[in-house]
Amino acid sequence: MADARADRDLWASGAGGDADAFGELFRRHARAIYNFCFRRTGAWSTAEDLASVVFLEAWRRRRSLMPYGTSALPLLYGIALRVTHNHRRSLRRYQAALDRVPPTVDEPDPADDVSERIDAARRMLLLRQALDLLPRRDREVVELCSWTELSQRQVAEVLGVPLGTVKSRLARAQQRLARYLTDLAALADPPPADSPQGGR
Repeated sequence: MADARADRDLWASGAGGDADAFGELFRRHARAIYNFCFRRTGAWSTAEDLASVVFLEAWRRRRSLMPYGTSALPLLYGIALRVTHNHRRSLRRYQAALDRVPPTVDEPDPADDVSERIDAARRMLLLRQALDLLPRRDREVVELCSWTELSQRQVAEVLGVPLGTVKSRLARAQQRLARYLTDLAALADPPPADSPQGGR
């Protein structure tokens, strides 16, 4: 039976050593964190590793951190933001620890249809290329506002900036992103030549 306690209460229990309480937080939010990691990296396998790192880091720091409100998602997204930014170094450091951690629950494959996975990966690659053209501070605002259920005020708390800064960065980034996506899509799918190829 699912635990009906609020995330903040589960976190407090986990900080006191209750592994089952933290397991419930994992069951509630693993998919959301996995999706966020995939969107930031564009790679299924990397996202799986990084989502595990996020929860391992949350467990390691459970006594020094506390959710901003009743939900643990803003805090977990904040951890995911840092983990994905530093994932090349982080994966090396945590790999040995991850290998010793047994799976908490049996999760279904994120996408059983192989063709859907390929199409999603291609779309995400294009979006990642466009996002990577943005300054980091603007890119993080777009990712948190677009790919999470956080309000703009919660995003401001995660990033440690005023709400007005989030609004202005988001508006500026959305304008630039629309231009970048149009340009990249044109490069990826150029118009057909006027004449048959090879002159045949």
